[in-house]
Amino acid sequence: MPSASRIPTFSTEDVARTGFFYAGGKYVGPPGKEVMDGAEYVEVMVPKKIRHPYPIVIFHGAGQTGTDWLQTPDGRPGWTYFFLKQGYTVYMVDYPARGRSAYVPDVDGGLTIRTAPNLEQVFTDIGAQGNWPQAKKFTQWPGEGPNHGKMGDPVFDRFAKTQVQFLAGGKQAQLNLDAHTALLDIIGTPVILLTHSQGGEFGWQIADARPKLVKAIITAEPVGPPIKGVDIAKIAYNQNANLSWGVTSLPLHYDPPVNDPSELQPVLEEKSEGPDVVPCYLQKEPAHKLVNLKDIPVLDVSGEASYHRVFDSCIAKWLNQAGVKTEYVKMEDAGLTGNEHEMMLDKNSDEIAKFFATWLDKHAH
Repeated sequence: MPSASRIPTFSTEDVARTGFFYAGGKYVGPPGKEVMDGAEYVEVMVPKKIRHPYPIVIFHGAGQTGTDWLQTPDGRPGWTYFFLKQGYTVYMVDYPARGRSAYVPDVDGGLTIRTAPNLEQVFTDIGAQGNWPQAKKFTQWPGEGPNHGKMGDPVFDRFAKTQVQFLAGGKQAQLNLDAHTALLDIIGTPVILLTHSQGGEFGWQIADARPKLVKAIITAEPVGPPIKGVDIAKIAYNQNANLSWGVTSLPLHYDPPVNDPSELQPVLEEKSEGPDVVPCYLQKEPAHKLVNLKDIPVLDVSGEASYHRVFDSCIAKWLNQAGVKTEYVKMEDAGLTGNEHEMMLDKNSDEIAKFFATWLDKHAH
């Protein structure tokens, strides 16, 4: 049996069955040299007692994989095991060209990877290195010692090892839409989407493509804001295009129909909610409605210390204006304080999952 002090393990007593498969994919390349591209690794775990009819499908962030949900870097069970204990079947993915899903050179596009100093600055040592106002409120990174949250901290080092290369261009969104469509069609029953960061965009896309197969969406700091990027240190917009279709980079079904994102006529709010956040881009009224998402309840949460707080409310405002019932929660208002963007790894990760489960009991029963 492995030494608990060196190899962290935990009980899987709530798991009845587990397995993996691949969703989507197609052959690419010239005759005689075909390779499979665009397939997505999917891992499924079924609890001993299923108490909820709707499985949870979890989408990860940029540079990350399905391992985010299995175990925290300090060795605690991840969100997957929390929801299994609640009686949910859980599906986790590695996006196409990521992790355990094949990347095809010369087909999928260029790759990038975050550096360790960048991981410190935006995720783990933000109280000292974060250049946005809310960073000083960070209290929840696990581990201890003089290198807490930095290279040399064993917890940080384990976290850094989970960060992988990812597609640098816009190819990921289309690959994911194709794979996620195949995945939901395979599952065949309505699911709950639990998305994080980059995965937020992919959640809106698949809910728009398969609205009858999505019962509810919980999104933890989805990628944003709409229309343009933000300089988080200056708390101001830059000229980088961002999510031109409002909450996605790919077309969505709006009513009246939109053939080009410029038809959404985005306008900037006259003023922001406060000095530490940007004003939001919204549609010029009357707003086009996201007709395929209008019956799907959404919970959108934002960590107190995260760099996302500078712009986080803008996705929820865009969705609500477009007719999508979206509850935006600043986590400290729910008693969940001091969190950063990688909240599923923070010390209070189980308390956050419990908050999600309570919301689901009310909105996806």
